[in-house]
Amino acid sequence: MRIVGGKYAGRNLTSPNDFRVRPTAEPVRVKMMKLLEADLQDARVLDLFAGTGALGLEAISRGAKYVDFVEFRPASLHALQANIKALRVTEKSRVYKKDALPFADALPPDRYDLAFADPPYESRMLDRLIERWIKAPWSKVLVAEHAVAHQLPRAAKYVRLEDTAISIYRAAPLPDVASRPPVVPTAAPTAP
Repeated sequence: MRIVGGKYAGRNLTSPNDFRVRPTAEPVRVKMMKLLEADLQDARVLDLFAGTGALGLEAISRGAKYVDFVEFRPASLHALQANIKALRVTEKSRVYKKDALPFADALPPDRYDLAFADPPYESRMLDRLIERWIKAPWSKVLVAEHAVAHQLPRAAKYVRLEDTAISIYRAAPLPDVASRPPVVPTAAPTAP
């Protein structure tokens, strides 16, 4: 497995010897990064269920400002930390040894520009994560990688690549108080 584009293209990544870890395939990462090209430059990125960190590291390679990785499995954490050190991007990344769902629940609105979610296939954790994001988006863009058979809420963009699907959700922009017209008080009605 390797970084497929950007500054670190061609650099190899370590993957844990754990059957539960399914790193995102290179063709899927290529397509995903192409779809997100306009969102990556100087982005604040969150990589939930990070595993090896391939998605977040691709984002850094393509111009993201920084990535917060969330992972709790020891073998995955070891590989993730080795990959961060190998690419020398420790100053652009933080690793949280936490469960992704409670971590996401604690986030304030609009904390990140872009968030990746790639939990184990057929896991219902993705459904719960998207439901929570729809109610209170912590990122402008949420990208979910999942099995084609896994039905999710309608996304802004859906791409199928063999048995893998990419669903991209986009939050409605937060209202800018400064750009709204001022409220002019109306005169109170007078009694006849």
